Amino acid sequence: MDSPRWQDADYTGLKAFVFNCTLKRSPETSHTQGLIDVSTAIMEKHGVEVEVLRAVDHDIATGVYPDMTEHGWESDAWPEIWERVLASDILVIAGPIWLGDNSSITKQVIERLYAMSGLTNDHGQYIYYGKVGGVIITGNEDGIKHCASNVLYSLQHLGCTIPPNADAGWIGEAGPGPSYLDEGSGGPQNEFTQRNTTFMTWNLMHLAWLLKQQGGFPTGGNERVKWDRGANFDHPNPEYR
Repeated sequence: MDSPRWQDADYTGLKAFVFNCTLKRSPETSHTQGLIDVSTAIMEKHGVEVEVLRAVDHDIATGVYPDMTEHGWESDAWPEIWERVLASDILVIAGPIWLGDNSSITKQVIERLYAMSGLTNDHGQYIYYGKVGGVIITGNEDGIKHCASNVLYSLQHLGCTIPPNADAGWIGEAGPGPSYLDEGSGGPQNEFTQRNTTFMTWNLMHLAWLLKQQGGFPTGGNERVKWDRGANFDHPNPEYR
């Protein structure tokens, strides 16, 4: 079988799910959404179906179980949101910097994604195998690389595949000052940010297309279901000695 060539790529049919982890409820302006729009415009132009969800607008319970109504919460929007995440090929977490770190909503979303990590796909791999992950960070204080590395580590730990240059962001001058969409901020015109956002978006699409062409992430030595049944994949499994 010949390897797929990017010149032949058709991104139509790919699905991207983007979490906007701003602390601001709709319809308040989200500067994070401003940078999300740059990335999603490229995806949609090339046939990717995109859904952006502002997490703070939804009744997502706090916790690390698939449905927190089974653990004392009266309501939990996560099970319904999860079905849309599950259907996606590309998963992007976007959020602001506060006190030099990711927002509380970003942390909450990652915890709920983690709640599903015990599930497996049709190949017996972890459920996130075959999904491609990326991150967008905004703010007016330092910390883009710190916040991005935390999110990307989390996504790969869950099982997502991370392409090159999978992070993009913008920060203004350190301390109080204009945010990305504010007049005179320079954010939408910043070449460094625009380049990184563009490269990230294309790399997400390229990798998602490649994985789709191959029917997902390759199997072999990484099937949780087989490991649990006693397969050791050439390495001793202490649970089955």
